[in-house]
Amino acid sequence: METQLLEKLRWRYACKKFDASKKLSPQKLQLLKEAFNLTATSYGLQPLKMMVIGDEELKAQLVQHSMNQLQVRDASHLLVLCIEDEVNEAFIKGHFQRVGNIRDTSRSILEPYEKALIHSFAQKKDEEIRHWMINQAYLALGNMLTVCAVEDIDACPMEGFEPEHYDRILGLQELGLKSVLVLPVGYRADDDFFATLKKVRRGVEDVIIEL
Repeated sequence: METQLLEKLRWRYACKKFDASKKLSPQKLQLLKEAFNLTATSYGLQPLKMMVIGDEELKAQLVQHSMNQLQVRDASHLLVLCIEDEVNEAFIKGHFQRVGNIRDTSRSILEPYEKALIHSFAQKKDEEIRHWMINQAYLALGNMLTVCAVEDIDACPMEGFEPEHYDRILGLQELGLKSVLVLPVGYRADDDFFATLKKVRRGVEDVIIEL
């Protein structure tokens, strides 16, 4: 299994050209949704949501706001990773309500931690919380890329897009969300030149420090 996992990670690359005729099965798509939901986040708060776009016209419309990268149009689906507009007292209380319901944990145990977290976030500036949420989105992105590799799904992580236009076109503001990362997923085209290139990485001995 160890060798298989490493081989999958070596197989993975940032897909530059998707085969638009090949679509993810409903089962594969559901797996990606579940994997996103299982991503680790700080405090377990999950200040993220993911929009899954399969509509061909909508994908094509977003190309001009994605540095004209055609992966957005040709991928099977376009995943848009979003952060919440804010993490406030109500959001945090909602999290602890879920913890209590799912784990059957008493309020006497949860309440001190809940109050401490509410107080901590109340002391933070909005920009600090926004950066914290973006960091959580990158955790999700890394998780999704690994899952895609294991499942033989091609992907292309993208920062090169115009969030304000995505937010407007996708109606994210009305949902209390902001787009921060884009991940086209699907299957590589047979003539994608980049698929044949050797992966370039520093040696393990150059990036690992053992004490």
